[in-house]
Amino acid sequence: MLKKRNSWKTIIALTTALVLVLSGCAGTNKASNTNKGAAPAATTDATTATAPAKGGELTYALATSPDTLDPHRSGLAVAVRAIRTIHDNLVAQLPDGTIQPWLATEWSVSEDGLSYTFKLRQDVKFHDGTPFNAEAVKYNYDRILNPETKAANSAALIRPYKSADVIDEFTVKLNLETPSNAFLGNLSQALVSIVSPTAAQKYGDQLGKNPVGTGPFKFVSWEENSQITVERNLDYKWAPPLVVNQEAPYLDKVVFKIAPEEATRIGSVQSGQVLAGETIPPQNILALEKDEKLQLFKSNTQGLPYTLFINQNKAPWNELKARQALQAAIDVDAIVKTLYLGTYDRAWSPLTPGTFGYDKSLEGGVKPDLDKANALLDELGYVKGADGVRAKDGKKLTLHYVDGSPNREKRNDIAAIIQQQLKQIGVAVEVEITKDVRTIVYENGNYDIYGNSQVNSDPEALRSFYHSGAVSVGASQNLPGFKNAEVDGWIDQGLVEKDETKRQELYAKVQQAIIEQAVIIPIYVFPYTIAASKTVKDIKFDSLAYPLFNDVFIQK
Repeated sequence: MLKKRNSWKTIIALTTALVLVLSGCAGTNKASNTNKGAAPAATTDATTATAPAKGGELTYALATSPDTLDPHRSGLAVAVRAIRTIHDNLVAQLPDGTIQPWLATEWSVSEDGLSYTFKLRQDVKFHDGTPFNAEAVKYNYDRILNPETKAANSAALIRPYKSADVIDEFTVKLNLETPSNAFLGNLSQALVSIVSPTAAQKYGDQLGKNPVGTGPFKFVSWEENSQITVERNLDYKWAPPLVVNQEAPYLDKVVFKIAPEEATRIGSVQSGQVLAGETIPPQNILALEKDEKLQLFKSNTQGLPYTLFINQNKAPWNELKARQALQAAIDVDAIVKTLYLGTYDRAWSPLTPGTFGYDKSLEGGVKPDLDKANALLDELGYVKGADGVRAKDGKKLTLHYVDGSPNREKRNDIAAIIQQQLKQIGVAVEVEITKDVRTIVYENGNYDIYGNSQVNSDPEALRSFYHSGAVSVGASQNLPGFKNAEVDGWIDQGLVEKDETKRQELYAKVQQAIIEQAVIIPIYVFPYTIAASKTVKDIKFDSLAYPLFNDVFIQK
């Protein structure tokens, strides 16, 4: 066995500034089995000199309602805000990319990279009194793979896990189909956190409304479309090194208020009806920064930026020249500047800056060029009619653009702007705003363009969206219907390549090919923002920009 404290490295890289807009520089990638000297993520409000006040209730406005609080079945980032309070993971990922102990105290990796053996804490219990042990770990990862669980992103995160062996009560070996540089880091993500086996068996499909973990807060209630309440776990003493307070949180409760209307959410923070609120619209950020009673927390998320996927299963977008015409006609800079007022960064790649392997050379490479776009469509035989819309063989050139409701992050507005931009080259854009994205996009594939993003810590996330093996698999998979054997090979090599430089080169090739083949139109990097009363102290973030409430207290 190769001990982790030797040369084994996890190839997970993230930026270190978690409160200001992130710089886009990848961090170092080292695994460590000690939490000595591990620095917690900073906040805009420097750690106060006064002792944290115990008690109180933090009201926190969410932009949308979670789909479920079962981490293995959730597909929404908003759900993670609450899931993180209730559940823990085997390991924690720090901002510099290092992997640190959490529920596991240490681990070793086999020479062939096909098994990970974890030693577990022996003092942990789930909120329902069930002991945390090796059997619980095995149950959780097997549950994710079980088709009856209907796992969402969690199944992709633990890939290529295949089985677990219980060595003794507090030692478990996880076995993989193939080596994976992403596996250890992915075990730190909230969507593969550990649930109570007792509760999972008791509640079945309803675990998401009755979540039980080992986390710093216990689930109390979920009032549909209104609020989710969690309360302090008095027995908690195994926090990750991402926070200072290693024991029970200071707050009595956190109440997540569901507030999808921007004006209501921001107004509630400004009026003091809630103490904090997330996802601040760009037009409010500058004003809130000047408000003496409020503070603003901001952190760019990692993984895949908000991206428009062009469906190659639909003609004429299976033609490279047709996709290149869209690429040349869509002015992304104008969209980002108009809608986000300098508060969002433009995306250039299938990955965000700060994600390991990000190819900075792509920045500035794609520029709007209407002459080029028109020429490409001319070459394909599409001729403009009297109404300005191109047609070929009697069929008008239309593009079916699907987006979800509500208007999250002004994504509906992006569709409206692109509708006008593509009108200039004779493409008629039909925009469909729907609440049933799952049926229209994922089940029926009835779209020419659809936008999506994903928070993730490793470029292995590219597999689900761009590997041909994911084309016919379920939700959150290959949205552009992209099939390229060379790209498949680079993604497969990237999963097992241990040399960091070579791995970076492989993912650079993947990103370049995706842009050169006009598979997507990257739009923006999402900054997670929180507005809060200045009485709220010490909000921290995990390495993917999800808020942590272990250290939070309310100044009297």
